[in-house]
Amino acid sequence: MSQTKPLRLGAAYHGNRMPFHAQQDFRDMANHNMNLVVHMLSHTDWDRHLKVMKTLVEMSEAEGLETWMDNWGLGGPPGDKSHFLSYYPESHMYYSDGTMDPVRVCLNSPAFRKWVKEWIDAVYFTGCRTIFWDEPHLPLKKGADPRPFSCACPTCKKLFGERFGRPMPEVMDDDVAEFRVSTLVDYFSEVTAYAASKGMKNAVCVMLGTHNGINLDNIERLCSIETLDSIGSDPYWLGRDVDPYEFVYNGSKKNIEVSQRCRKDHNIWIQAYSNPRGREEEIVLAAQAAYDAGARTILAWGYYGSQSNDYGAENAPLVWKKTCDAFERIYSQERDSIIQEKRRLYKK
Repeated sequence: MSQTKPLRLGAAYHGNRMPFHAQQDFRDMANHNMNLVVHMLSHTDWDRHLKVMKTLVEMSEAEGLETWMDNWGLGGPPGDKSHFLSYYPESHMYYSDGTMDPVRVCLNSPAFRKWVKEWIDAVYFTGCRTIFWDEPHLPLKKGADPRPFSCACPTCKKLFGERFGRPMPEVMDDDVAEFRVSTLVDYFSEVTAYAASKGMKNAVCVMLGTHNGINLDNIERLCSIETLDSIGSDPYWLGRDVDPYEFVYNGSKKNIEVSQRCRKDHNIWIQAYSNPRGREEEIVLAAQAAYDAGARTILAWGYYGSQSNDYGAENAPLVWKKTCDAFERIYSQERDSIIQEKRRLYKK
């Protein structure tokens, strides 16, 4: 709605592949001032639901919803365990202590990059023209101190040695930190360029943790990729000892400042999953904080309190109501600001 940057409000949609029910859900979103839906195209969806996903994209757009497609679980969490590894077991991610990650793929695997491009072709088939690259990160192994890092597979060790002229160490140092960031940047440079060659847009959302390779402190490295159009983050406040408004405002403000400096769009996510009973009103505070910080693409994860998942909100109907209430407030504020500006310009 804004004259400078259109207001986008929406939610992630997953857990249902029945068009009859999905159409009702998309209409529900549109009736509550939403104009964007983020679908998932997991490996299972690719294998079993591709034509259905094309139908869901068409239904979404018929209701006035812009569509993005999430690379849910292709390389492992976030999302499903990677099915790709059943075909290419040599592409497993490894930790620096020599243990294999059973569900994650090394982003430096040439076979995986080729396969992701085939997935992009599948997204193109559905009619969706924006890919949402969900929370790229390189995890640290849990339970150890110091925590072993990823990826330290044979391919990554070889690349590290060629670049730094020494073997990859077992404990994180500055060279390893640089290598991890460079891995993410190189991977996304390649796959987003392929999507862009097909006329598609690319959006990414990064986790806030400093141990994940890419975060808000070094996100400008991702912003340097010309074929990334939108840079986002998910300042989820639940599970932290923070004030929801303050935490989301500060995270959103930092994200937007970096995005503007790099001349990129932004996307900010509001937590609508795992919400404890009695804390549903915090969604209104969080969404308002994102808007007050300058966010104009604000998305909820996910639709109807993510009820289709085990991590769904404890009171999903109330979480969805509060999500809709929050977006109604934002929509009304944006509309009123436009009307006030029109009056200022034209009412003499």
